[in-house]
Amino acid sequence: MKGSVVALDQWKGRGAAAMLVDGKLTDLLIDPAAQDMPVPGTIYRAICDRPLKGQGGMMLRIPDGTAFLRQGKGLAPGQSIFVQVTGFAEEGKAVPVTQKILFKSRYAIVTPNAPGVNISRAIRDDDIRDELMELAKSMMEGVPHGLILRSICEHSDHEEIADDIALMLGQADGVLGAEDNGAELLLDGPDAQLLAWRDWPAPDVMAANEGSFADYEIDSMVSDTLDDFVPLSGGASMYVEPTRALVAVDINTGGDTSVAAGLKANIAAARDLPRQMRIRGLGGQITLDLAPMTKKDRQTFESVLRAAFKVDSIDTALVGFTPLGHYELQRKRERLPLKDCVE
Repeated sequence: MKGSVVALDQWKGRGAAAMLVDGKLTDLLIDPAAQDMPVPGTIYRAICDRPLKGQGGMMLRIPDGTAFLRQGKGLAPGQSIFVQVTGFAEEGKAVPVTQKILFKSRYAIVTPNAPGVNISRAIRDDDIRDELMELAKSMMEGVPHGLILRSICEHSDHEEIADDIALMLGQADGVLGAEDNGAELLLDGPDAQLLAWRDWPAPDVMAANEGSFADYEIDSMVSDTLDDFVPLSGGASMYVEPTRALVAVDINTGGDTSVAAGLKANIAAARDLPRQMRIRGLGGQITLDLAPMTKKDRQTFESVLRAAFKVDSIDTALVGFTPLGHYELQRKRERLPLKDCVE
């Protein structure tokens, strides 16, 4: 099927959302199995517990256990602060949080303690930018918070945008104005289907009926994604294997024995790697064991890899080549690994 499809359904009894582009699974979100697991975007009032000397961080108490704030300068034990979850906690570790709280929706992002109005740089039409700025300033007059209008606003109805801004402002005032009752959950983070509505572009087809995963054969695609083996073009392949320390990606040329086989396999892997990381929910340290290629081909490979990740929504740092010829990346842990959703 040509075009894009977003399917909202249940997977193993949990809310899920999948995006297909020309029949290929390009994004996947599944709610965690544990109901008490805080998801990114959750906002707490936390209590400072103890500073981590030498690291500059602070351990915090939250209703669900402990949290870790990387920048704890100026905070004292017993102090209450607002924090927002930035990623899923690794097993046995504290929940990662930040004090830079965002109230984010499909059109608008409200930024407390960061005043000012900004329009997405992706919107380049000056007339549209001027119209959106006028709308934003009229909504934010006398408001202490800041505002960012997202790229989707470029072709959206102004009334819908205004409603979204008002909703986020109300949410911000409600959370930040809540009575101090100690460590407390103030706002749940978005579930899979809300996150899909918030962050994915409008599809050609929206399938929100029960059984939509089966209708579009998404169940079998998800099952295939649980396999470490990934076929690539030209008979090449890669294995994507998450370990406790890092994600190892082994790239192979297959039966191609030509001089250019290694570069072709590595380029095919580079183009598909962002999609594989998204649908598998993988992040952290990623190490690529590349197929053999000459050093003069490294720049070509790295250019393809950079272009592939440029359009990806999750922050990924391309670290570079190691002395052994591996390539390393560092990716933000915004999602729960798919294999953890199976358990």
